[in-house]
Amino acid sequence: MSKPGPISAKPLSALLGDVFSDAYARQGFASRELVTRWAEIAGPEIAAHSEPMKIRWPRPIEGQPQEPATLVLRVEGPVALEIQHSSDVILQRVNRFFGWNAVGRLALRQAPLSRKTLRKSVRLPDPTEVATVAGTLSSIEDTDLRAALARLGASIKRN
Repeated sequence: MSKPGPISAKPLSALLGDVFSDAYARQGFASRELVTRWAEIAGPEIAAHSEPMKIRWPRPIEGQPQEPATLVLRVEGPVALEIQHSSDVILQRVNRFFGWNAVGRLALRQAPLSRKTLRKSVRLPDPTEVATVAGTLSSIEDTDLRAALARLGASIKRN
């Protein structure tokens, strides 16, 4: 009797990746990152009370430039007005995530959110370690970029 060969386990995400990709594509999402990283993109205050449902792309017209899409958000009833007032900020953050002017307007749907709990936020790096790394980045002029790189470097050192 021969010995069985080694078992190579595959992650569940690798096996179901195509299934989820098809489901997101039917809702207009090119990739699932907008949904899975919504808290990072929109910010924790907005993401606590909203979630993206789908993206509606307008039909292209020959000879005309492509119109931006409409992002449909599911929002909790009482906060819908607040999110409507923050729509410009949300559009800027979503388009910054995509890297181009993909979304031109928001459509809000008041309904209970499909998820009940948000993922725990990532533990922030030690401020002293961030300051140490930031000291080595003096050649970078942009302060926001320097701060982001300092946090990244401190997180990498921690792990």
